[in-house]
Amino acid sequence: MSCKDWGAGHFVNPFTDLGFKIIFGQPASKELLITLLNELLAGEHIIEDLTFLDKENRSDNIDDAGIIYDLYCRTSTGEYIIVEMQNRYHSNFLDRTLFYMCRAIGRQVENIREKRRKERELATDIPVSDDDDPYMLGEARSDSYGARYRLSTVYGIFLMNFKEPGLEEKFRTDTVITDRDTCKVVNPHFRQIFLQFPFFTKELGECETLYDKLIYTLKNMQHWNRMPGALKEQVFDRLEELAAVANLSEENRIAYDRALDRYRVSRIVEEDAHEAGWKKGLAEGLAEGRAEGRAEGLEEGIEKGVVKTQKSYVRNMKDLGIPIEQIVLITGLSEDDIRDM
Repeated sequence: MSCKDWGAGHFVNPFTDLGFKIIFGQPASKELLITLLNELLAGEHIIEDLTFLDKENRSDNIDDAGIIYDLYCRTSTGEYIIVEMQNRYHSNFLDRTLFYMCRAIGRQVENIREKRRKERELATDIPVSDDDDPYMLGEARSDSYGARYRLSTVYGIFLMNFKEPGLEEKFRTDTVITDRDTCKVVNPHFRQIFLQFPFFTKELGECETLYDKLIYTLKNMQHWNRMPGALKEQVFDRLEELAAVANLSEENRIAYDRALDRYRVSRIVEEDAHEAGWKKGLAEGLAEGRAEGRAEGLEEGIEKGVVKTQKSYVRNMKDLGIPIEQIVLITGLSEDDIRDM
């Protein structure tokens, strides 16, 4: 694939950090994101509305600011959803996604504590210190202790433009907390969905569901100059409007061009590394082949030497007048072989 194929089409490349946010991370794209999430969670959950949360304010490390989550949302019914587009493989990717999920869960308790502290201060006009129990509010202490750990479901949805060695070789992997023996779900509030785009190989004509069409579009749209006629659903009209490079503001266009340059550089580095690895593998394969060839030559030489010695041995026995029947018994050769020697 040449550089010109890496996102220079009519539509933004969703595998760039900014391209993904242009398509799904602005207020105007909320309905499109809701459609994608509802297709991913079809039959389990229906999202009617969601709010984008400010991820920069949720970074515990200044080095992580701006890159913690591509999208961090809360639905109208209280679920938290992390949606992340990852273009490049990096080590400990699965551990990092687990860390973000656990941090999102932990913050729910912090948010509950802060909310109830403010409610109590408003009700009593008395500042509440950390030594006070901000959960009481007329409830029994035993009940409030349990209530502080009542969690909303956290979904981690990771769209990956690479193959993760720690996952099965398939497009979609769903993980939940289950009993190891029975596979029964133990806690429904923790859910991760990994989508490995290199394993999505359907052509447009094979995409029968809206879910498949959305995934197909995300994977291929950066190469298109227009939306295919087969994508007739209204959601693709909205996607076409949002993702058209020509519709970007000047500020977003400059930022997107920079993001696209970073993406291209990363792909060049990856391809160079892949080519270097291929050349190394080829060299190792040739060296191994030569070694095997030498071993096979040695084995063939030994075999020829054994045959030559055997022939000389048989001839000597024949010269001594030993009967062929006895030579057969001594050597294990057939009478025809002995006569030919």
